[in-house]
Amino acid sequence: MYFVTGTDTDAGKTCITAGLLRAAGSKSLGLKPIAAGCELTAAGLRNSDALQLMQASGIKLSYEQVNPIAFEEAIAPHIAAKRSQHPLTVEQLTPLLPQAAMKEASLCLVEGAGGWRLPLNYQQTLPQWVQQQAWPVILVVGVKLGCLNHALLTAAAIQQDGLELIGWVANQVDPSMSAYQDNLDTLKSMMPVPMLASVPFLAEPETAADHLQQAAVRLLKV
Repeated sequence: MYFVTGTDTDAGKTCITAGLLRAAGSKSLGLKPIAAGCELTAAGLRNSDALQLMQASGIKLSYEQVNPIAFEEAIAPHIAAKRSQHPLTVEQLTPLLPQAAMKEASLCLVEGAGGWRLPLNYQQTLPQWVQQQAWPVILVVGVKLGCLNHALLTAAAIQQDGLELIGWVANQVDPSMSAYQDNLDTLKSMMPVPMLASVPFLAEPETAADHLQQAAVRLLKV
């Protein structure tokens, strides 16, 4: 059981989470408890990230089990919750989890929303819930200009919150980034935990699993 967070909103959490799920095989399970930016369909609100996790998971659940809290507006979830008059709290999240399926999974990944210190309301943040669950954390670093600061700050915040940061994944989101390898070498030297994998910029994100096989094996062994 792991919680997947990112250095910011577009770091590629879903791409990496889905890739790890595919690499882990038939007993993998991905969850996206909170999603903003959903499309209203005949079946209800649907979020593209949650749908990708469903497709990549070996264990198949209903949409509502994978993404129980969905907002149509593509804005910060606590603002979307306030506008829709469905406030978010730490206390309401755990009962929404598909506990039986999570216990069955050989690898269960719970994907966060946005970056690490995501507000749920004006008093609570998502990390407070992760603290209650005591889940180890995987950090997806969107490798682009500015990623060094974002990665080091996020790693420090996760550890200061008393959670175990077990590793990070470098995900190249800017195909034309200057000094890419130098930036990667800097992160490998300065981050407080090991790099689990490095994923280059991909024209087809579905192929991320090809670069995450060893990381998935490591997570399955823990």
